[in-house]
Parts: sequence; C-alpha cells; structure tokens
Amino acid sequence: MRGPLVRVATYNVHRCIGTDGRGDPARVAEVVSELQCGLVGLQEVDNTPGDTPTSRQLEYLAQATGMTGVPGLRIIQRWGHYGNALLTRHRVLGVRRHDLSVSWREPRGALDVDLEIEGIECRVIVTHLGLTPGERRHQMRKILALVAETPVEEPLALLGDINEWLPVGRPLRWMHALFGRPPSVRSFPSFLPMFALDRIWTRPRGSLVEVSAFRSPVARLASDHLPVVAHWQLATAAPASPRTEFPAVRAGSAR
Repeated sequence: MRGPLVRVATYNVHRCIGTDGRGDPARVAEVVSELQCGLVGLQEVDNTPGDTPTSRQLEYLAQATGMTGVPGLRIIQRWGHYGNALLTRHRVLGVRRHDLSVSWREPRGALDVDLEIEGIECRVIVTHLGLTPGERRHQMRKILALVAETPVEEPLALLGDINEWLPVGRPLRWMHALFGRPPSVRSFPSFLPMFALDRIWTRPRGSLVEVSAFRSPVARLASDHLPVVAHWQLATAAPASPRTEFPAVRAGSAR
C-alpha cells in the first residue's frame, strides 16, 4: 500500500560561496526554503567555529529554515571545517557517521541517518565522493556495503555529490544496478548546468517518482551547484520501530 510522497533534495552548497565569489549563507537558506522539502542532504557545509558571517553554517541554516540540522564527520582543511549534513523536518531516530577517506586524498565521509516519516522508518545516507576514479570506486564499495545492511523492501535514500563526470563510470553503473536507473539531471555549474554530478537514488525500486534540478534565480547564484529535487514514494509496510528519539543537533540563536 502506498504511503506518503516525500519531497527530498541534495544540495552542494559550496561553503555558501556563490557564483559571484561572495559567501552568503542567507542565500542558501532562501534556496532551501524555496525547495519545500522535508529533508535536504547537504555537502560542503562550513562549520568553522566563530562569529563571522559564514561560520557555523549548519546552525545558521537550521535556524533560518526551521529545520533540524544533523552534522556529518567534520573535515578540517586549511580553509576551515566542513562536511556533509542533513536538514530535516522529520523525527531523527539514529545517526551514524562513516569515514570514506582514501590515504592522502581529501577526507570524505557519509552521514547515515534513521528518520521517522509519518510513522514509517526510513534510512537516509548523505555523501560526497572524491575527485579521482580510484577514490570513487573505493568509496562507493563502502557505501554499497552500507546499503546492503537494509532489506530491499525497506525505504532508503542515497543523496549526494557523486563527482562522476561520465555517465558510464563504474560507481554509477553499480548504483543503477542496485537501485534502478533514475533520471540524470544536470546540476553543475549552476549558471550553465552541463554535468549531472548530484544524484538521488531510492529504494524500494520504483519509489523514486520524479527528479529535477531546481533552477530558481537565487539557486543559480547561491552556490556553484544547483539543488536536485525528487519525490520519494514511501510504502506503509515499513512501520517505525518504537525507540527513544535521538537528540539531534538543533540550531541555537540565529546570527
């Protein structure tokens, strides 16, 4: 039996630096609000401590949108702290953070979250894969192992910047074999989209109803990626297990 139709998105916010070179989290918050999604997987969220206009971005975005923010592994680079995150309007049941880093390459991770959506327990994985083919293959194998933990009939969504420039790349072929082949939508660069780097897959097969790039004027400016939006058709056959609600990270006062 069909359950709720959930609107979801994946969005590489590029540390809230827009195509004009200006850091402005308020523009990204405006885009997230425009999406009208119940959950949004984010990549390249800058969580550098401090009181500058672009620090603690997840806290700011959660406060500005009225959503709950769940941080992924913190990646520390010379320009600050950043990583994956999830913004959601649904109850958070559990959180796991997986390290996908490969030797000397830029650190990568996957944020793995259990949510309750209208009484249905769902699993959502948010990730951002590496820049080289070998990295992506290694990282995707780890993600495939995570996905294999969930029975095929239970709701699962994978959201992320896969960084696969060619449609015949092995990580894409592996995911299509596992989830089915969703529409490929161009999301990068935001001012003239040519590449389908940002992807959404869902299970069970056939539960992904629609996929599109979100192309509002502010979305073209706020980041070098456009958000990719989908409708995820849940089934009522996967009730949430009784458990204590996970104390998710929520926003503090707005800056």
